[in-house]
Order: sequence, then C-alpha cells, then structure tokens
Amino acid sequence: MKENLYEDNVRGIEEDNVDYKELLFRYIIHWPWFVASLLVCLIGAWGYLHFQTPVYQISASIMIKDDKKGSSGTADLESLGFGGMMTSTQSIDNEIEVLRSKTILKEVVNNLELYITYSDEDEFPRKEMYKTSPIVVNLTAQEADKLPGAALIDMKISSEGTLNVNLKVGLNEYNQNFEKLPAVLPTDVGTFGFTLRDSLVNGKIEGKKAERHISAVVSHPFGMARGYQGALSIAPTSKATSVAVVSLIDTNIQRGQDFINKLMEMYNRNTNNDKNEVAEKTREFINERIKIIDEELGNTEEKLEVFKRNAGLTDISSDAQLAVSGNAEYEKKRVENGTQINLVRDLANYINSPSNENEVLPSNIGLTDNGLTTQLERYNELIIERKRLLRTSTESNPMIINLDTSIRAMRANVKTAINGTLQGLLIVKADLDREANRFSRRISDAPGQERQYVSIARQQEIKAGLYLMLLQKREENAITLAATANNVKIIDDPVVAGGPVSPKPKMIYMIALVLGVGMPVGVIFLIGLTKFKIEGRGDVEKLTRLPIVGDIPLTTEKTGSIAVFENQNNLMSETFRNVRTNLQFMLKNGQKVILVTSTVSGEGKSFISSNLAISLSLLGKKVVIVGLDIRKPGLNKVFNLSRKEQGITQYLSNPEKNLMDSVQLSDVSKNLYILPGGMVPPNPTELLARDSLDKAIETLKKNFDYVILDTAPIGMVTDTLLVGRVADLSVYVCRADYTRKVEFTLINELASGKKLPDLCVVINGLDLQKKKYGYYYGYGKYGKHYGYGKRYGYGYGYGYGEHKVKEE
Repeated sequence: MKENLYEDNVRGIEEDNVDYKELLFRYIIHWPWFVASLLVCLIGAWGYLHFQTPVYQISASIMIKDDKKGSSGTADLESLGFGGMMTSTQSIDNEIEVLRSKTILKEVVNNLELYITYSDEDEFPRKEMYKTSPIVVNLTAQEADKLPGAALIDMKISSEGTLNVNLKVGLNEYNQNFEKLPAVLPTDVGTFGFTLRDSLVNGKIEGKKAERHISAVVSHPFGMARGYQGALSIAPTSKATSVAVVSLIDTNIQRGQDFINKLMEMYNRNTNNDKNEVAEKTREFINERIKIIDEELGNTEEKLEVFKRNAGLTDISSDAQLAVSGNAEYEKKRVENGTQINLVRDLANYINSPSNENEVLPSNIGLTDNGLTTQLERYNELIIERKRLLRTSTESNPMIINLDTSIRAMRANVKTAINGTLQGLLIVKADLDREANRFSRRISDAPGQERQYVSIARQQEIKAGLYLMLLQKREENAITLAATANNVKIIDDPVVAGGPVSPKPKMIYMIALVLGVGMPVGVIFLIGLTKFKIEGRGDVEKLTRLPIVGDIPLTTEKTGSIAVFENQNNLMSETFRNVRTNLQFMLKNGQKVILVTSTVSGEGKSFISSNLAISLSLLGKKVVIVGLDIRKPGLNKVFNLSRKEQGITQYLSNPEKNLMDSVQLSDVSKNLYILPGGMVPPNPTELLARDSLDKAIETLKKNFDYVILDTAPIGMVTDTLLVGRVADLSVYVCRADYTRKVEFTLINELASGKKLPDLCVVINGLDLQKKKYGYYYGYGKYGKHYGYGKRYGYGYGYGYGEHKVKEE
C-alpha cells in the first residue's frame, strides 16, 4: 500500500512539473559516453561494410506468351459444358509459378553445378569464387542428393600441381594427397573428382603464389534450389501486358546473370517438349502406318506385274470402257472410304489401348471428319495441361482431380465420335459397294482377265494413294516440330540496377549513428530507473510539494559536526544562513519552536539542528536546542556537555524540578544553550505524551527567542508525532544518495494529514563534485558567485568532495 501511494504521488507530481532542462542536462553531462559510443558504432559500421560481402539484385525483363485470352480450346470446352471445371491452359500466373517451381530451379542448379561453392582461404575476409577456382570439384547431382550432410572440402595446391585434400562429410573424414591432377577420391557416399581449371597451365599455377588454399562446400541440390527460390522474384509489370521482371538476389553478379539465362533456357526447353509431344506421337503413328502400307503396296504391284506378263491385256470396247469408267469413279470413292475406315479403326484401337490412357492421340493423320479432328485436338490439350501441372503438384491436387474428370468425359466423347464416324463410313461403304456392284454387272461380260486386272489395279491404287497421303502428313508434322517457338523471350538481359542492395553504406552509418546515440541514452535511462535514492533537489521536487528551505552540501573542509562559526564566511556558514533566513520567513509572529526530524537515523538530523541553532544564535538571539530523541541522544556527540546525564527526561518524569537547572551554556556561542535528553528512560513514549512536555516548552519559550527540538526519526518511532503538538514549524531532513525515494510517501501523508505543523524540507549531504543535478545549487536553488574576497556557493562545477560531514 505504501508503494502504491508513493507511485501515485510521484506520477501526479511528474505530470504537473517536468523539468526539461534537467532531463536534457542529465544526458549532456555524460557526453564522453556519447562520443565513445558513436566512435565504437561508426568503427563497427566501417568494419561491417569492409568485411561484409555485398549483395546485388540482378534483374531481367521477359515476355511470356499468354494464351489465356482467345484460347480456342477453352472456348470449345465451355461450349461442351466443361467451362466450370477448366481454367486457361496457359496464363502468366501459371507460367510464373512454373518458373519459380523447385523442380525447374533444381534443374538450373544441377546444370550450373551451383550446389558446389568455392572460397579463397588466402583472402581476408574469405572471397567467394565463381568460375575462378583453380581446382574444380566434380560430383554428380545424384550423388550430392544422397549426401548425409554438407561435404566440406579443404584443398591446398602447390605451384607444382600437387594437391592435398581434406574431406569431411557427416561423421567421416578423408585425407588424400595427389601428385597430379585429374584425380578421384572414392568415399562411402560417392566419388569426388578433382580437375584443373583453365587458369592452370601444364599442371602449374600461374602467378606469384607458391600455394593456393581453396575450400569447397557441396550441398544438397534441392536445398540450394529452395534457397534460390527465396532469392528469386518474378512479377508482371502490369495486368495489361505479358511482360514480367525477373529479379535474383545474389552476392555474385556473373552467377546471378548465368542463373537467370539458364532458367529461361530450361523453361523454354521444357515448354517446347510439352508442345512437341503431340507431334512426336503423330510421327510415331505415321511411321508405323507407312511401314505397313509400304509392304502391302509392294505385294500389290508385284501381283499386277505377274498378271500383265502372263495374261497380256487387250483394248476394251466402248461400252465396257464406259462401264469401267463409271465403276472406276465409284471405286475411287470406295478407295477414299476404305482409307478413312482404316484410319478410324486404327485410331479406335489406339485410344482403346490401356497403355495410351493418359497419352495424347494422333490428330494430324488425314481424317476428313472435321468434328472428330477438333475433338482430338481438345483432348490432346487436356492431356498436355495435366502433364504440365503434375510437374509442380501431385495427383491429389484439386485442379488435377477436376482435370481428370474432364479428360474422362472428353475421352468418352472422343470414343463416341470415333464410333459414330466409323458407322457413317460403313454406311457410305455399303452404298458405294452397291453402286460398284451395279457397274460390275454391266461389265460382267468383259473378259475375266480384264476384271482381274482392274481388281489388282484398284488395290494398287488404294495402297499408293494411302502411302502418298501418309508421306505428305509426315512432312507436315516435321515442319510443325521444326517451327516450335519459345514460350519466353528475354527483352532486357540480366543486369545490376545501381549498386549493392545490401549492405547500404548510408543506412548502415545511419543505424550506427542511431545506436551510438541510443545506447548511452538507454543506459542512462535504465540507470535512472534503478536509482531508488534521492540525488538532489530535482528528485525531491518530483516527490513532494513541500517547500525546500535549503541544500546542505558536502565540503572538503574538516570541521567535524560543528560547521558554522562566528565571523567566518565559509561555504557551510553561508548555507545555514540561507536555511535560517528561509525558516524565519516561514515562522509567524510569536512562533519560535522549530522541530527537526528525519525518516531514519543517519540522515543528519542532529547535524542540521545543531548548526541551525548556532546560526540563529549568531544573530544575537537566545537559542536553546532540546534533545528530544530521548531513545538515542545525539547532542552529546555534537557538543561538549559537562552534565550529560541531566536533561529533559528528568523533568518529564518529575515536573516539580526546575527545568532551567538542566539547561547548559554551550562552548560554541554565548547565546546558544543546550537542554540534553538526559538518561534514557524505560518509557520514552509515555513521557513525551505527558503534559509536562507542554509545560517544559512553554518555560523555554519564555526564556529563549528560539527553541530547536532535535527529535527521533519519524519513520522508526512515533515519538516525533507526540512532540509535534508543541512545535510551530517542522523541518524534515533528507540526505542525498541515502534517503530512499519511497520514504517521501510518509512525509506526504504527514503533511496531508497535518500531523506535523508547517512541514518543510532540508536536503543534506549534496556532493557537488558529481554532475548529475542539471543546475548549480546555491542559496535557495540556483548557484551564484558570492563571498567576501572569495567565491562561495555551489557553483564549483558540480563535484562530489572526498570528505563527508560527520553525522550523529
């Protein structure tokens, strides 16, 4: 409860009065701290900038083909009722995700061997080497994936080409010395190879160094890919364009440029492979059909040759010629019809094969049914999209599941279309067969050889036409393969825009300045928070609204407990004159009893009361100082008393005695008298509560101009509260660097409850050699140069002296 009252009082006082000058001075007086902190922080910033590897942002502009708008495949699917399940087969957002996928980034890391990094141990700080290391470590990406952890390789190569290798991987360590390179080092986790780079000539190092110390680290490629994924950013320039900016954060500019260029190359290669998959399947289908037709055509031509040689055909009559011409027309149609039937049947067999369930279908094979061809193209687009999405996701992905549903529905539609097309071709075949039979009957009278010749020639013509058509389609498909365009085009080559993105010198130095100023401020602030004792007037003014009548400093003068002397203008004499004057202003007419107390012992209560009494006596006034701290008399230690055992306690216990008999004249001033406490009684509280105390004070007031009461510490016993009834003015003594701030709660309660009359405060023990108060103490509050031939006051630059005043 006491602590809460203290905090509430302090908070209220601080809200009313904030001394900004003191607050500023509290930090300014510690300027050496700020200078040292700034120097340390600025030197640290310089060292950080000097030894930190700069990080650059390498950026390139690319243009991505966007098929999201105007995609015929998507529009056709929507017309068939699958629009709710499908998204665009290709869009900028999808392509950006593909570019940032770990799969393609790992391919780039493997291709450039970025999972192996080199450092020059001869440089300080160590310098990272990209394509400049004289020794190249060789380890396949597959073996690097199986490493139990990063492989640390320490290599030392001499000018003669000998190589000493220390390899640490997992818990194993390998050491090997090679006389010449290339060399291999077999281990349990893989085979490491070591070769010379082009900077070495005939196995010897060029340059002045006799030995090079190189270190290498082999990491997991997938982990490196994840690192590059975090450093890579791809963002479109606007929603209205298909241009994007690719940026990579890297410590090596050349490596960043190589990475972006290789990323675009690998992406275009994978995308082109997806685009060419249909054409590849079509080429395989056409080549198989050409092989079969070629064999059949060869057999037919051989039969025709044998027939002509053996039969020797003659000219046909006009009527037979007309019949043959009409029949030939229908036979031509039958040939075309038969070709389409064969193609559709082959396509049906291909789509019904379980091994081709998730494969694209041949589409450009010469089908005359445009509807079936269109559906084949739509089906192939869905298959290609499914394979593209599987590269960056799994089959449990909702998008893949929806796509599988669309593929099954489309596959069923394609099968239905194939069956419908086949049935239509069979109907046409029946009609053609019927008409051909009619013409056949018209030429039934022709020689059997002629009919046999026509039959063989017809078969030859069918096979030849189909063979020529397949050759044409194969060439068209080859042109399609050769004409595949890249999906991404680099508009602006990878370059570094400006200087390093990290560290930034201006920002680092600004942080150093902020820290250089902030750390001393924080330390001083924390030190201030940990101080629980008062330090000077500023602290007291924040803790209480009671008037402060004086500040008693520590001096280097060895004067003992008596600090005020007649006809001397030293520092302490001037200080107590100031206190005396302030108290005289506070006393009303007829008031002459001044009570002096403190919270605990050791705060200088007896010292203040004694020297105040001496100062008042120097005015020519009769002054008596009464030792009412009867539990622990303190005046005996200040003044040389001849009768210490006689004092006010004898009068309080026996009021019949003459009080003035116990009053003794001091040896300090002829106007100063002392009434000591006397013998320590067994019942001090009861004695002070008696009316005899009131009678004693009345007697003293009649005989003296001022009565100074040296009482007990009020924070320890209640005696002072009992004495307060006979006092006119109360002086509370606190001591700098001794009195706790929380003790002012008690004084504030006494003042608010008016338990002591007219309370005021005297601050004792100010060490002016310490610069921590924010102003020069002096007579009242501010220091001034004052004296008689000498400068007295509190303006000696603030310092704590070496000698402290002897107290109680």
